[in-house]
Amino acid sequence: MDSEIKNSILKTGTTILGIVCKDGVVMAADRQITAGHLVMSKTEKKVFQVNDYIVMSGCGVAGDIQRVPKLISAELKLKELRSKTRPSVKQAASLLMNINYSGIRQPSMIPQQAGFLIGGFNTDGTTELYSIEPAGSLIKVEDYDANFGSGMPYVLGFLERQYKKGLSIKEGIELAKEAVKSSTQRDVGSGYGIDVFTITKDGIKKVVSQEILPDYKDEK
Repeated sequence: MDSEIKNSILKTGTTILGIVCKDGVVMAADRQITAGHLVMSKTEKKVFQVNDYIVMSGCGVAGDIQRVPKLISAELKLKELRSKTRPSVKQAASLLMNINYSGIRQPSMIPQQAGFLIGGFNTDGTTELYSIEPAGSLIKVEDYDANFGSGMPYVLGFLERQYKKGLSIKEGIELAKEAVKSSTQRDVGSGYGIDVFTITKDGIKKVVSQEILPDYKDEK
């Protein structure tokens, strides 16, 4: 099991996180994409607003992270048209779980390699956050999670000490920013920017969009 986790982390260079607050959910990510030891992109967005009520973030193979939110958006729309009701956040998470599970179980030269966080608000105003790990299991997040990105150990270590039950959305935003910053300082797979979304009964908002720039200073 330890070797499986280590191999998963090595293949998922990124930092994503979700924080459950008393009045909603905060989701955040960095912007760096790596290929081995090479930084391929410094501007890639890893938190996606799927539709009016769902937000996703992913860690792993970039192609899977970009493809799956589009697939989820289409499938949720079809499900809504067929049932005449809007799917719940849990139904969206279950759909994502099935996509992840099928992506690694069906015969393929290159199986799907990505983990996701998915959050949203239901028609009754309640908010939920779920974590779907690369092997396909589904977990409802009651406090915080960083899935299996390479920044996970740094984020979880930080949040273990700083998170408190019943945080406000405002407090959650600041906590998410500091968690990503902590990760980008130590994780070679994370960096170059921070994006933060909030999910409440009033809707989805992108509240932080920051670029991390190198700063060179002459020594005195």
